[in-house]
Amino acid sequence: MPVISRFILLLGVLLVSACAQQAPAFTPPSQRPVAANDAPWPKNHVLGIAYHDVEDLDPDQALVAVRTERLIEQLAWLRENNYQAVTVDQIITARNGGPELPPRAVLLSFDDGYSSFYTRVMPILRAYNWPAILAPVGSWVDTPLDQPVDFAGVPRKRSEFLTWEQIREVSKSGLVEIAAHTDANHKGVLANPQGNQQPAATTRRYDPATGGYENEADFQARLRKDVAAISEKIRKVVGYSPRVWVWPYGEADGTALQVIGSEGYQMALTLEDGLDSLDNLMDGPRFLVSSDPDGAHFAESITSVQSIDPMRVVHVDLDYVYDADPVQQEANVGKLVQRIYDLGANTVFLQAFADPKGDGLVHSLYFPNRHLPVRADLFDRVAWQLRTRANVKVYAWMPVLSFALDPKLPRVLRWDPKTGKTGVAPDQYVRLSPFDPNVRKVIGEIYEDMARMSSVDGVLYHDDAVFSDFEDASPAAMKVYAAHGLPQSIAALRDDPAAMQRWTRFKSRYLIDFTAELTAKVRAIRGPQVRTARNIFAEPMLNPESEAWFAQNLDDFLVAYDWTAPMAMPLMEGQTREQSGPWLERLVETIKARPGALKRTVFELQARDWHSKPVADIEAEQLADWMGRLKRQGVTSFGYYPDNFIEDQPAVKAVRPALSNKWNP
Repeated sequence: MPVISRFILLLGVLLVSACAQQAPAFTPPSQRPVAANDAPWPKNHVLGIAYHDVEDLDPDQALVAVRTERLIEQLAWLRENNYQAVTVDQIITARNGGPELPPRAVLLSFDDGYSSFYTRVMPILRAYNWPAILAPVGSWVDTPLDQPVDFAGVPRKRSEFLTWEQIREVSKSGLVEIAAHTDANHKGVLANPQGNQQPAATTRRYDPATGGYENEADFQARLRKDVAAISEKIRKVVGYSPRVWVWPYGEADGTALQVIGSEGYQMALTLEDGLDSLDNLMDGPRFLVSSDPDGAHFAESITSVQSIDPMRVVHVDLDYVYDADPVQQEANVGKLVQRIYDLGANTVFLQAFADPKGDGLVHSLYFPNRHLPVRADLFDRVAWQLRTRANVKVYAWMPVLSFALDPKLPRVLRWDPKTGKTGVAPDQYVRLSPFDPNVRKVIGEIYEDMARMSSVDGVLYHDDAVFSDFEDASPAAMKVYAAHGLPQSIAALRDDPAAMQRWTRFKSRYLIDFTAELTAKVRAIRGPQVRTARNIFAEPMLNPESEAWFAQNLDDFLVAYDWTAPMAMPLMEGQTREQSGPWLERLVETIKARPGALKRTVFELQARDWHSKPVADIEAEQLADWMGRLKRQGVTSFGYYPDNFIEDQPAVKAVRPALSNKWNP
């Protein structure tokens, strides 16, 4: 080791030892200092903290490195503020009903297997007597000492990484548990025709020679081979099979999770935000220590770990991005990504279906699937570019029922009280009937294909999941009503107020149950971290009796989805510009009446006046005024639809100060 490195390390250890001598071993809870803005943690929760390399001369952010002095400062702050590092054993024991975790439990982890863990981190852990997880990449450690490590396509010095002998030594310290960070899947693979490289452990590889994708059986076989390889290597070196899986790049996958679980792993760690509960240790969030933060920034990040970031949404039509000319289409992608970055949004609701006619009936999709034509294999490309270049969360905006599938599949039918006949409603979305098992199966498969073929953070359920007070009158629906003790005709249902109420509630819950079924399919493939949102019309919120006209219920939505997305569109609801402000305030007050509801609600404003002739974009100043009014009412999460990035509508300069949390005028 160079002399300067030994000196810095010795200085660091002396600093740690000095801190250890100055602090008492235990401070009674009543005397403990409380860090600013630090809310009490729920019982049996743990904060994962993810470190990578420790480098003093030039902390390389390609390796997410921190300086030794910063690491010491951060661990000292944690201890002085009564955080306590815990072991995997403590976490699993608490989950199984044993002793509870301490009030501020942290799980320290060091990813990738850098040699700095041996030379710099271990002396600090020993000085604190704090446990940690070390998660090496098998193929990197296997690299001969005289050859460079293939660091996801970039050659790096072999000396930057641990040897198996060093891993064996630290594993015997009593402080370090060895976890798996894949054997050879800490890299990117080709994910789509446009050339995106995405995490190998969660991506179905695209084959440019065939124009197809890795099938599910091959994907699972590749994963299983990798998991078995790293598990065996660790077992041979340290004497036990690893039980903690650390996702490369923090990207999780539900299918891969099933493989990992079958191989005996009991915990899996991501880089999602938040605290980890004991309910699902296979979806463990961690705070990523990046940009070599000083003590103040580190403390601010830790104390705000429970806060939910307000959602600032731009709702995007992929139809605007699509172009028959691939060159122009790629230019459109770049323009969209730059615009989202410039707007300072943190979430995009991205259209995953094609609707160039604007009639709401989906004839094609923007991802490969089993049931509908692919207008362009575009969704994953745009979603990945937005996530990685604009640094936003991306929700797949998906229809629930309005797919133009096989005509033999039953549609939602309306009963006409004048004629007594049933037919498709002429003034509503043309929807498939979810009461038919075949419809549910086919739509479920479309959602599964979306999950396999794209990298998303969530799903936004479209506003097509509605029933009027004369729907659904299809034979499949009537059969289900009868099975649940409801009258067997729409006329009889409507003539009995009690039956009408039961029927209304039944339909509302039925649609929620169907979306829950779709969510389960997506999470089984994409992972449990996928979040949900669903559009709700304004009328069922302002006038609860109108649930009968929509089969939507605000209280149901607040329980069923991570985010409820009211369509806060005053002009669409017949309000004038002068009436729009008070109307929005009334909508907010309705939701505020439910404790905590605003924290789970994202308001979608309209950026276009569909009632004007011709249809016109709404001025950015008006949109910004609405946003300001929402904020003054206590709303923190909101956005708008649609965004016209081609023509800068709404204008970035005017709307950004109101939309973004990242910039103030």
